Amino acid sequence: MPTGKIKFFDEEKGFGFIVGDDGQEIFLPASALPIGAKVRKGTQVEYGVADTRRGPQALNVEIVEQLESLAKKNRRSPDEMVRIVEDLIKILDASSTQLRNGRYPQGGHRIAQALRTLADDFDA
Repeated sequence: MPTGKIKFFDEEKGFGFIVGDDGQEIFLPASALPIGAKVRKGTQVEYGVADTRRGPQALNVEIVEQLESLAKKNRRSPDEMVRIVEDLIKILDASSTQLRNGRYPQGGHRIAQALRTLADDFDA
């Protein structure tokens, strides 16, 4: 069975499209989904394909259970992130003052490392 992701799905109109792992777009009628299934953009699916006059159409769509990302699972809480972001703002503000005065801030390597760590937490 081919696999892909939901490109978009409009529940009111009763259709959407799947982008297959091979890059092909497949029409997705609501009737091909399991009864009561809710899908949204990015949902991983397996499906059969029928060639119709209008192009390929999905049949017997099954939603693939995705495992929770370890990065998301281990991510810091929003309360913890607020403190980190506020501290980084203070550090960056002091750094910008030093840059305006014509010199690079001390500890630039540590500032860059803190920014990368913050970016990794946001990206998880």
